[in-house]
Amino acid sequence: MTPIFRRNAPRAPQDRLVTLVRKPGCHLCDDAQSVVEKVCADLGVPWERKDITQDPQLHDQYWEQIPVVLVDGEQHTFWRVNENRLRKALTE
Repeated sequence: MTPIFRRNAPRAPQDRLVTLVRKPGCHLCDDAQSVVEKVCADLGVPWERKDITQDPQLHDQYWEQIPVVLVDGEQHTFWRVNENRLRKALTE
């Protein structure tokens, strides 16, 4: 079968990376972090937190959207994190 018709094999959750882009004192960021922590703990997915106030590139890119959740470096969502949607993105 030619590569164009092959689907990429799904990645195991533990091989994924979730990044939460946030800033201090942001209540939506705190809510998002709670969801990210829960889903990642349930699935064994590593996650990291990045402070938008410490990274000029992240600030320029996301300052109107925080909190922002990235999955494997690609934007997954912003403002509010839906637990079921994040779980689905990490397991498919």
